[in-house]
Parts: sequence; structure tokens; C-alpha cells
Amino acid sequence: MKRIFLAIKIIPNEKLNTLVQNLRTNLISDTIKWMDPHNLHLTIKFFGETEDDTIKQINTFVESVVSKMNPFVFDISNLGVFGSSYQPKIIWLGMDRKTELIFLADTILNDLHTIGIDRDRQNFVPHLTLGRIKGINDKEWFQQIISKYNIQDIQTVNVNEIYLYESILRKEGPIYNIIHTYPLKR
Repeated sequence: MKRIFLAIKIIPNEKLNTLVQNLRTNLISDTIKWMDPHNLHLTIKFFGETEDDTIKQINTFVESVVSKMNPFVFDISNLGVFGSSYQPKIIWLGMDRKTELIFLADTILNDLHTIGIDRDRQNFVPHLTLGRIKGINDKEWFQQIISKYNIQDIQTVNVNEIYLYESILRKEGPIYNIIHTYPLKR
């Protein structure tokens, strides 16, 4: 049994690294659990604790879907928060709603029921989680910083493969191990 998720790996460029560093520096007095830049990813589907037999089915299914799709690109932009402006929970970066990205996710999410895995109730919202907010000391300052760094065109991502990750939770932060790679059509 493994805790798994399907995702697109994001290797941050200089602009993304600088943005995250600026946010960390400006929001240092707040309690935010920042993502390790090496762990940045766009989650397509979080499966949670999954039996080995089901993981094999997921591998076969995802491989058959992804191998028929062409590589594509999407852009990372638009800093935002999940939760209300007074009770923010997550700092994230959004993606352009690139047709290929949405098609890839919807094809996988809509057809997983063929192997007994239901689609999540919420809609797929492509985003990168940058930090999980535990507490904000000055909400007005927080909103000013989020507005200040809400810049466009942060990074273009080339998607040639997606990954099945195992997530190992630790007190110091999670470890994400790639357990399967699914190349797009070559």
C-alpha cells in the first residue's frame, strides 16, 4: 500500500525561484509551510493510500491514455490564494487554461471509473501549491504582498511526460518518489 498521486513535475526557473524567495522574505512573520522547490508539481489526481494491485491498474490505464497524447506547453502565472482573503489556506500559482492540459486531465479523470476510481467532486483547477498557511499575523500586509507579486508569465512548462509519485509524509516535510514515468507520444 502506497500513498500516491499523478502529476506533472515542475522544475522552477529563475523567475519562479525569485518569486518564492520574495514571498518567503516578505511573509516571514506569518506561519506558512512552504513547498520545497524540488517538490513542485501540478497534481492531476491524488489517489491517497492505494493497494499494489490498484497501482498496477492505474499504471496500465494512464500509460494507455498518455501514450496517445502529443507533448504540449502551458504557462504558469497568476498568484492567488485558496480560502477567503481573511482566512487564506493555500498560496498558489495558476496556469493558463491550455486546451491540451485540460484535455489530458479530463481524459484521465473522467475515465478512471473504468478501473473503479471515481472522479473527485471538485473540478480540476490546475495550480502549483507554494505554501500552506497556518496563520497570518497581518492580513492587510499579506494581501498587499499577494497583490504585489501577482505577476504574469512566470514560467513556460514543456510537458513530455507525467509521473506517478509516492508521497511519504514526514515531520520535516514530505518526500516525493517517482514510481512510474508516462511519456507522451514521441
